[in-house]
Amino acid sequence: MLTNDQLGKWDRESFFHPSTHLGQFARGEAPQRIVTGGEGVYITDRDGNRLLDGFAGLYCVNVGYGRTQISEAIAKQAHELAYYHAYAGHGSEASITLAKMVMDRAPDHMARVYFGLGGSDANETNIKLVWYYNNILGRPEKKKIISRWRGYHGSGLMTGSLTGLELFHKKFDLPLAQVVHTEAPYYYRRPEGIESEAEFVAHCVAKLEELIAAEGADTIAAFIGEPVLGTGGIVPPPAGYWPAIQEVLDRHDILLIADEVVTGFGRLGSMFGSDHYGMKPDLITSAKGLTSAYAPLSATIVGQRMWDVLCQGTDEYGVLGHGWTYSAHPIGAAAGIANLQLIDELNLVRNAAETGAYLTETMRAALGDHAHVGEVRGEGMLCAVELVKDRDGRRFFDASEGKGAKVVSAMLERGVIARAMPQGDILGFAPPLCLSRAEADEIVSVTRDAVASVLG
Repeated sequence: MLTNDQLGKWDRESFFHPSTHLGQFARGEAPQRIVTGGEGVYITDRDGNRLLDGFAGLYCVNVGYGRTQISEAIAKQAHELAYYHAYAGHGSEASITLAKMVMDRAPDHMARVYFGLGGSDANETNIKLVWYYNNILGRPEKKKIISRWRGYHGSGLMTGSLTGLELFHKKFDLPLAQVVHTEAPYYYRRPEGIESEAEFVAHCVAKLEELIAAEGADTIAAFIGEPVLGTGGIVPPPAGYWPAIQEVLDRHDILLIADEVVTGFGRLGSMFGSDHYGMKPDLITSAKGLTSAYAPLSATIVGQRMWDVLCQGTDEYGVLGHGWTYSAHPIGAAAGIANLQLIDELNLVRNAAETGAYLTETMRAALGDHAHVGEVRGEGMLCAVELVKDRDGRRFFDASEGKGAKVVSAMLERGVIARAMPQGDILGFAPPLCLSRAEADEIVSVTRDAVASVLG
């Protein structure tokens, strides 16, 4: 560690870090890491540590670190036109080009793309558009949003309400009244008495039907869900889940919002999770993979039936009163263009499918029989290891023991970054999509050693 560390002191005294134990950090009791560089799947900190980033930042540095094509595109755009707004029909070459590139990759029934800055503001946009849509159709009572427990959709007032994790509700007076939650499609944590995936899908559908009946279908506007649960545990849906849910939504005239902030632009080995699972969303939320986090940018992709009603609304009531100052920011758009070009040139969607499958298969071979590993699961370049007290009885460790966090800490000591997921002892992996098989082997080897050191 550095002596006479002015930067570290400024950090402790000045910087309000997100998702951090504030008191411990301010007092110097929590760890501090100042990152100085990155290349490929590795980051470097100021102490000279080179760490394999098994979580791609926050599921977001999809093309990997140090891609000069993107940084050069950002610099070129900043020199030519650092900013102009997108209000009242204004655009830039970068924002218009990126819109076309996104629509070329989106499911066929999508119509337009709206750019914001991050996943939270994209989901705020989505909810406003859903409410506007129903008002234009003369259904002012149809406003509630169904989300799912363990889902993650942001940290704002509405988006934090949509999120179904206790950490994001506790002491924030959330969720707001317009949001109701239903069962998470988390087969490993299914209720007792349910055995097969088909039985569990039927259970999830029944719970959704019960909720719709209790609230009244005429009060429910939309259902929001991640194709694969992300922060809630990296949980792929059981077979048949999305077609079964889609049928219920269609029957009750409830819109579908696919939150693809994690899954969009290749992470599942498909360009979009909606195509991967045969979903037919009315809105798609995307952000992280759009620029690989080289610049802030989000995209709300609007389906045709919703777009037609939005146009009808402006014909009847005038300008749509929604926008952000930084919507379609040219620098973010330039980063997005270069990023999507790299995804294609490097064949990263295919690599996510193939190397991602190798990562999960190799992890399962290494840890699947461990006495304290309940499940190894994954899809594309997503993988999770669920740690349990008793694998046969599906009994979990007490949260106070912090087993997952201890394993992640042991992995960090061995040079690999994983994430201890909330509400469970779950090791999460979401590496850059450029991960090689050798780097996947490194992740698996370190995970196996760290689990052995903590759990035996």
